[in-house]
Amino acid sequence: MENHSLITQGIHYVGVQDRRTQLFEGLWSLPDGVSYNSYLIVDEKIALVDSVEAGFFGQSLKRIKRVIGDRPIDYLIINHMEPDHSSSIALLKKYYPDMILVGNTRTFGMLEGFYGVEGEQVVVKMGDKLCLGSHTLEFYITPMLHWPETMMTYDTASKSLFSGDAFGCFTALSGGFVDSQMEIEPYLQNAVRYYSNIVAKYGPQVQRALKVLAKLDIEYLCTLHGPVWHEQIPFMIDLYNKISLCEAEEGVVIIYGSMYGNTEEMAEEIARELSCNGVKNIKMHNVSTASPSHMLADVYRYNGLIIGSPTYNAELYPGVEAMISRLKGRGLKNRYFGYFGSFSWAGTAVKHLCEDFAEKLKIKVVGDPIEMKQSMTENDRVEVARLAKEMADAIKVPLCD
Repeated sequence: MENHSLITQGIHYVGVQDRRTQLFEGLWSLPDGVSYNSYLIVDEKIALVDSVEAGFFGQSLKRIKRVIGDRPIDYLIINHMEPDHSSSIALLKKYYPDMILVGNTRTFGMLEGFYGVEGEQVVVKMGDKLCLGSHTLEFYITPMLHWPETMMTYDTASKSLFSGDAFGCFTALSGGFVDSQMEIEPYLQNAVRYYSNIVAKYGPQVQRALKVLAKLDIEYLCTLHGPVWHEQIPFMIDLYNKISLCEAEEGVVIIYGSMYGNTEEMAEEIARELSCNGVKNIKMHNVSTASPSHMLADVYRYNGLIIGSPTYNAELYPGVEAMISRLKGRGLKNRYFGYFGSFSWAGTAVKHLCEDFAEKLKIKVVGDPIEMKQSMTENDRVEVARLAKEMADAIKVPLCD
């Protein structure tokens, strides 16, 4: 039975699948669930690498016991203290009271703060090693991926990297847990969404981590969410490199708010004109109905962004305002940006899109904004065609810092 959990050379998957939670972190949609991954390294000494969300502890404990029976767990390696991976640590200590906790200085500050867990500890620094027998673990401190205590653990015997939240993705696993065991395309798409939602703010830290990881020979990339990457490791490394540098595919994302359909009509006209100018990748999102998670994923995938908003109480439409706040918080850069607005009697949306967004980020504004009063006129249609043509021409030229 334990072979059903085997990844490679004494490494076992003992994670769980969450198909109940609808919003990850209370924010990001999970239409297909999410996994909480945990791993056992079975050797002369046994190490559990990360744990699961407390509500799923019973399932994980059963999987652990199927692999090791009544043998004790000697070490718990804590790569990340976010509660979806650490909230079962207190329960683990009840079953394995002599288990030694392994983490860095910041790990243990959080462990005490969250759970008041005590016990024998091994505090590791960059490059420290821990021998389990034939397996030797090396520790790499990777702060702000995406919490300050995050680290990664490399097993030299199996060439497996336990990467914490880095390289993860949304979507629960269905049967298989290694990428070679599944239809992988949905997971690759959700890896982009996961990065844009969770890691995007920390591009410089990702770049620093990638330089460290480049020295390692990695055969298995064991993440805390999503598949164990094996065949797709080059793709994932390249994906993180490109997205952390804010590189993007050629295409345009149109994000808009609309109360009565007039702003939406302008958004539809812009999309049509973009298509007439040869743009094939066009993604449209109405902020009142679209998932912020999927909007962010598209913004990080494509190099053109157009945002439209009606004036609402002399401000931006609330859904648009919330979206640009998310984008500003991630330090979005290297995008072409166009914008438009509408009003009934006093227009301020265009002004806010300029001052609150365009001027505060490293994005290149394309053309002049369009401001529509009440409903579209023929002159507005001319302006729409102009903006779409200028955006279609602009996105053909790559942007860089």
